[in-house]
Amino acid sequence: SFVTTFERFVREAARDPAVITLKTTVYRTSDDSPVVPALIEVAEDGRQSVCLVELKARFDEHRNIEWSRALERAGVHVVYGFPNLKIHAKTTLIIRREGNQLRRYLHIGTGNYPSLTARIYEDLGLFTADEDIAADVADLFNYVTGFGRPQAFRKLLVAPFNLRRRLVEEIRKVGKAAADGEHARIRLKTNALTDQTIIEELYAASQAGAEIDIVARSICQLRPGVAGLSDSIRVRSILGRFLEHSRFFVFEAGEEATTFMGSADLMTRNLDHRIEIAVPVEDPRVQAQLAAAFDV
Repeated sequence: SFVTTFERFVREAARDPAVITLKTTVYRTSDDSPVVPALIEVAEDGRQSVCLVELKARFDEHRNIEWSRALERAGVHVVYGFPNLKIHAKTTLIIRREGNQLRRYLHIGTGNYPSLTARIYEDLGLFTADEDIAADVADLFNYVTGFGRPQAFRKLLVAPFNLRRRLVEEIRKVGKAAADGEHARIRLKTNALTDQTIIEELYAASQAGAEIDIVARSICQLRPGVAGLSDSIRVRSILGRFLEHSRFFVFEAGEEATTFMGSADLMTRNLDHRIEIAVPVEDPRVQAQLAAAFDV
């Protein structure tokens, strides 16, 4: 439930006097979303309130302009990003004073923050207080608000910086495990798969013997089941009660398994021309929940 997870997270943060900072991204929002009122409440209380608004969100340009004006009038620090990079990342950062120290809490999602679409889209959200992930998100906010370019990210995969490179590295690692006769499997869930480099890397991994399972909601330019090219690749689309919208990637090479979830589809525009994030999923219980999505 979006109401009892993310919406509650934001509402309680706004009401908590120990919270000194609220930062979030708004790609799309809706009239009944708690994000904008929470940002305004924090700003009016004299605390730091930052909102990254993507004015180029297709079909929501007018709404986002209206929201940004309301936020600015309330004293929220509104940032509009870059002319050549659409900001598509979905994340919210809360900084809370606890005793003599500050602690950061995060939400990273696969979908946008409108309450309406949250009731009809299938999406995933990860809550974490992991210090490395929090530091990466803080660095990303500093970058988009003009306070410096990150030199490196600790755990996050961030487009256009390291997301493409790391995905290729993970695919090749699985391909090598397959060539060495070890367990080798890739499981991808995405809205679309059209990037030629990623497709070629998946073909190479399949030729090495890796088992590859892809769930693609819409466009998929990879051809599965072609003899000598993609024999071990299966591609499916899921039609259900909700619009499939989440993106996550599971790479299994030998005894090592790596899982990421985030905002990016496997398209050139997402990997090279947008700010996207994918976060590692390190809790074994959550990893199992994601992996179970393919066992149908």
